[in-house]
Amino acid sequence: MTGADSATDTAGAAAEPAPAVLRVRGLHAGHGAGIVVRDVDLHVAPGEVVALFGPNGAGKTTTLLTLSGCLPAHAGQIELLGAPVTARTGARALARRGLRLVPEDRGLFRQLTVRENLVLCLEQRRGGRALIEEALTVLPQLRPLLSRRAGLLSGGEQQQLALVRALLGRPRLLFVDEMSLGLAPRIAGELLRTLRTLAVERGLGVLLVEQHVPAALEVVDRVYALARGRLVHSGPADELRRDPGLLRAAYLGGTDQRDRTA
Repeated sequence: MTGADSATDTAGAAAEPAPAVLRVRGLHAGHGAGIVVRDVDLHVAPGEVVALFGPNGAGKTTTLLTLSGCLPAHAGQIELLGAPVTARTGARALARRGLRLVPEDRGLFRQLTVRENLVLCLEQRRGGRALIEEALTVLPQLRPLLSRRAGLLSGGEQQQLALVRALLGRPRLLFVDEMSLGLAPRIAGELLRTLRTLAVERGLGVLLVEQHVPAALEVVDRVYALARGRLVHSGPADELRRDPGLLRAAYLGGTDQRDRTA
């Protein structure tokens, strides 16, 4: 084998995509008959935090709800942990495969206590108390609040509870919709860094929809940006950290800059 052949083989190997917990090709999605998202490709690898940016109305939440089984896809291919997702799969089946969603509204039972919110998520699973204890090690500041009603928690505490609830199932892929919404920058930054730690330590894939771009860029590996339902950027987060102009173009839906990553 020549040096040139070896170099070619090395380059080819480097171009191989990382094993993905989520792979999406040509996704078209929307509400009812209306299509909001068109021709979206993306992937998330184990241990990776990926951001989906874009202005309001770009289709970020629609994408997340479709990938989590809450909305049917109009077209395209979705694979979760190597297995196809179809219109018949459903959110419960995806949860059994290891997907969890932290929705924008946090999805809490506000009249129930923190403890009751956690117990309800276990669905009579064996070893429930141990799972709760394990999840609380991530955000131990919730322990003194176990007897408090969720509706009486601060915004940051509610977001912590929503995250701990999602972790109870030991997920392999986590979707988080607008984690920083309504939170002080310091609290939002702490929660985003917690997500990063979870991804690295547990090999958890994270897809993060986030409006607070500067804070998210501190913790994500790669970025996709949507505008008017189409991808206008995909690439490593380092690019956007180095080039503020590129960040503005991606966030506001500038020139199409797809295919910056494999």
